[in-house]
Amino acid sequence: MIQFDNFGNLQNFLKSSLKSHLALNINLYGNQISNEVTSGLGPALAKCTNLAYLTLEFFGNQLCDECLSSLGSVLGKCTNLSNLTLFLGKCQIGATGVQCLGDALAKCINLSSLNLDLYGNQIGSIGASNLGFTLAKCTNLTSLTLYLGLNKIQESEVLKVKSKYLKSKRLVHFYINFY
Repeated sequence: MIQFDNFGNLQNFLKSSLKSHLALNINLYGNQISNEVTSGLGPALAKCTNLAYLTLEFFGNQLCDECLSSLGSVLGKCTNLSNLTLFLGKCQIGATGVQCLGDALAKCINLSSLNLDLYGNQIGSIGASNLGFTLAKCTNLTSLTLYLGLNKIQESEVLKVKSKYLKSKRLVHFYINFY
């Protein structure tokens, strides 16, 4: 069983031995971390060269498009990252922000498992479809779990959105929740 290093405070994580982390859980639930993603957390994660398992809990924060793009770019540089869980519910993310995140995640060459919780944002049908299109580019992704409830995705668009995600030929496990 994987032993996760747990951090509920960004400063404690920044002071830790970054290169030694194999599995991380960083819980910044409701901490209004928007600027901290780009200024502190991103560069620190880039130094976690052995990181294979990562859980980031940002639920209830306000994340701008630039922050998501920066975070995604850093994750793309974590070359050993194989399992990623992002809790981004109620972070006021729109279609542009989720597109930035998807583009960056497509660069995570060893990513095999992704659990992405985007509940309660403003992604919409187009944003959800675009995310599916970019995630289909994750060449090693075999397991994908998505939570897209309360994202202004029209009922008539649900099947179209699902089809974008199913274009990935390697997916063995696929779960998507729109409610």
